[in-house]
Formats: sequence, C-alpha cells, structure tokens
Amino acid sequence: MINALDRWFAAEILPHEGVLVRYLFRVWPNSAEVLDLRQDIYVRVYESALGALPSSPKAFLFATARNLMTDRIRHSRVVSIESTQDFESLTVLVDEISPERRLAAREELRILARAFDSLSDKCRSVVWLRRVEGLTQRETARRLGLREGAVESQLARGVRALALAVFGSVDCIDRRQERVQSRHEAEHE
Repeated sequence: MINALDRWFAAEILPHEGVLVRYLFRVWPNSAEVLDLRQDIYVRVYESALGALPSSPKAFLFATARNLMTDRIRHSRVVSIESTQDFESLTVLVDEISPERRLAAREELRILARAFDSLSDKCRSVVWLRRVEGLTQRETARRLGLREGAVESQLARGVRALALAVFGSVDCIDRRQERVQSRHEAEHE
C-alpha cells in the first residue's frame, strides 16, 4: 500500500536519481560501491522524511549524499586498537600536510571563491550546474533556458576566468596542461 511519504519520495527524490548516480560515480573512489551508496542515501532520506519533509528535496538529497560519503570515509580511516598494539615496531612514514601547504591551499580557495563570485550570474550558474551538480550540457541548457552552445561558451569562459585567478596567467595554465598531458602520456607508455 503506497502512502503519502512513498508518493513524496517517488515525486521529489527519485527524479534526481540520474544526477545523483552521475555525481557519485564522479566523486566516489570505488565505482563498484556506487549503487549500494545510492541505496543507503535513499534510506537516510526516507527515514529523515518520516519526521518532517525537507523544504528543498534535491538539496537535502545531495547534502545527505555528502554526509554519508563523509561518514564512510571517516569510518574507513578508523584503526582498531588491536591493530595498533605493536605500533612501535612499525616503520610507517606519516604524510602530514605542512602548515605552509595548508595555508597556501586556504589562500588558493579564497582566490577561487572570489573569482567565482565575480563571474556573471549566467556564467556562475552554468559553472555550478555543470561542474558541481554534474548536469549535462543539455540539462543545464534546459534548466537555464539557454542554447547548448551558450552553455558551452559560458562554461569555457567561466573555467578560464577561474583558472586565470588561481594560476595567474594563461601561460601558467598552458604549461600546467602540458605537464599533465606529458605525465599522462608517460604513464601510458
């Protein structure tokens, strides 16, 4: 027997399944776990909705997804006490982030945030929908009422502006792309 909560779930949550699954495949390191992860997200959303329906179902769905992934990552890093009993005999190097690298990363994030805020509303919306929410070019165009070519153009403009803000100049971007390409080629030789 279908109740009101089931109807709400089918109408407000399930239509976002395609976007959710694409997002999970893009950000979750083990693609074999994506479908199980999706089901766990659905369970959390449904159980939360038993108490009260969220005012923004899609945002709630993705917030739940991020929280669940964070929980799983956190739990995977927990080491049991039994496995650390002979800790002194281990010769493990700790890869800790230096304060300088942490500071540089924060500054880079601040620069990126300012650059993102300085984009036009249309450009910012396109970049957000394509790169953060993972919508296709066609879905983005439909949602914003633009032509697909306009979406492509705005995305290129936005990504270039963000890269210029973070890396400083077009030459830096081009050199970085060349380094990435040469590393990629070297790995596949």
